[in-house]
Amino acid sequence: MTEHYFQCPYCWESISMLLDPSRKEQNYIEDCENCCNPIELSISFEKAELISFNAKNIEQ
Repeated sequence: MTEHYFQCPYCWESISMLLDPSRKEQNYIEDCENCCNPIELSISFEKAELISFNAKNIEQ
């Protein structure tokens, strides 16, 4: 597992998330641990290295 920090697109708080590098492409929705709003996550790994991480407001 890889720990990754990012800002919530709603409340702008820093969030820590554990990411699983065993799947190259990942897309899912997870609630912010601070404000509970849904965040759309798009994550890419290559050779177990994080190459892309996007967290966006699903209401955009």
